[in-house]
Amino acid sequence: MQGGGKREEAGPSSASGVVKDYPKGQLEINDKAENLAVVSSDDEEEQHQNHDEGDDADGGKIANFVPGPLISLKDQIEKDQEDESLRKWKEKLLGCLESDLNGRVEPEVKFHSIGILSSDFGEINTPLPVCGDQSKPVLFTLKEGSEYRLKLTFSVLHNIVSGLAYTNTVWKGGVEVDRKNGMLGTFAPQREPYIHTLEEETTPSGVLARGNYTAKLRFEDDDRRCHMELDYVLEIRKSR
Repeated sequence: MQGGGKREEAGPSSASGVVKDYPKGQLEINDKAENLAVVSSDDEEEQHQNHDEGDDADGGKIANFVPGPLISLKDQIEKDQEDESLRKWKEKLLGCLESDLNGRVEPEVKFHSIGILSSDFGEINTPLPVCGDQSKPVLFTLKEGSEYRLKLTFSVLHNIVSGLAYTNTVWKGGVEVDRKNGMLGTFAPQREPYIHTLEEETTPSGVLARGNYTAKLRFEDDDRRCHMELDYVLEIRKSR
């Protein structure tokens, strides 16, 4: 059925099906907006690439990361001194001790022992710091091809430690043969020590794999504070 009104002539088609007759100035604005959108898309992609390139090999930390200013536990608690329920909640959440409310800003991680868990012999723990005449003592002796885990016992003092991470580097004959990075997490001061077990590892097998390995275990936080650096020796023996 044809309508009785005046019929409009159809214009040329476009991707959207309609082409509007914009004034010249409006067309220039639209062109600039499209160009800006393209540039913004390119900039965003470049930012993602720069972000990926900024990741360190050390546990995935970002090289240009700048942590916020530290605030002592005492100041954090005293901010809500007038609200007793909120103050008690924060004390419980932070797990702080009265001795920690001393105004010190820098957190301290004190390591008590390092142990090793293995199905071959169970568990062996060594107190820290390691005492002895050797600068790099043989802490552990394992059989080739055996699975094991390192176990750490430590306390956090004075303030919250953020992003505590470790790097365990192993050498044989002066050549680096293994490097492991891992994140322990963020910890607040508390009465009982923390116990943390690292990821399971397997000793190498074969004639060339046997012998002594020198290793360095290092712990640091988001602010790049080194809380412990331990040099030790791991011995691998023939499996019987």
